[in-house]
Amino acid sequence: MVKESVQIYNLQGKAVRRIRLPRVFRSPVRSDIIKRAVLSVQSGRYQPQGRDPRAGERTTATSLGVGRALSRVPRVKGRGSSASGKGALAGMTVGGRTAHPPRAEKRIVKSINNKERRLAIRSAVAATADEKLVASRGHLTDGVLNFPLVVVDEIQGLGKSSDVKEAFLELGLWSDVERVNNGIKVRAGRGKTRGRRLKEGKGPLIVIEEDKGIVKAARNFPGVNVALVRDLNAEQLAPGTHPGRLTLWSESALKELSSIHDAEV
Repeated sequence: MVKESVQIYNLQGKAVRRIRLPRVFRSPVRSDIIKRAVLSVQSGRYQPQGRDPRAGERTTATSLGVGRALSRVPRVKGRGSSASGKGALAGMTVGGRTAHPPRAEKRIVKSINNKERRLAIRSAVAATADEKLVASRGHLTDGVLNFPLVVVDEIQGLGKSSDVKEAFLELGLWSDVERVNNGIKVRAGRGKTRGRRLKEGKGPLIVIEEDKGIVKAARNFPGVNVALVRDLNAEQLAPGTHPGRLTLWSESALKELSSIHDAEV
């Protein structure tokens, strides 16, 4: 059962007051809708790739016809070697073009209806308040003060990494950052030479209403992300399509979340 109100903590981990929890946290957790929305976001980053439409066709090769004890595949004039053909022979000729190659015009973005997308965000938000779901993702939740974890707006103005670390220690989030840091691994295969050498897990997500320095202060911590509440998407709240990310909400972000989504619940 979702709580009606939630405790707000200061950066020292002390409870200061209670606030009414937005109705969006009572949304049902729909893993199927969340998965569709996350895949839609990810597909927008795919790079189209395909073959040259005229690949293998820039040649004067023609068939020599019948009566020569040779197959009727197109051959390069003066050389006798087979080359790319057209039509039915295009994909069977030695040295010819690929039959039915990938095309750059192919639609690779997976679209999703706006109502489904917004339902997925609400569902992923609700999952952040479920301690069992958060723990099932692999996050360390033993020291976390509350679910959902809401702090005063001072968190948005932290300008130093040392201040963010101190706040994480008081709020019980630092152990999860260390978990991500200890789990960084070198990728196997050719990806090492293609700009993705390391594999890194996901740690806490900080949701704010306005950036007053926290983005730069927190960006060096492995696995930690900062997001504006009005720009939230399903992938940030449920990386890898798995709902229940460990999330820290600022007080003003929680209020704006209520104004954005509560009317739809």
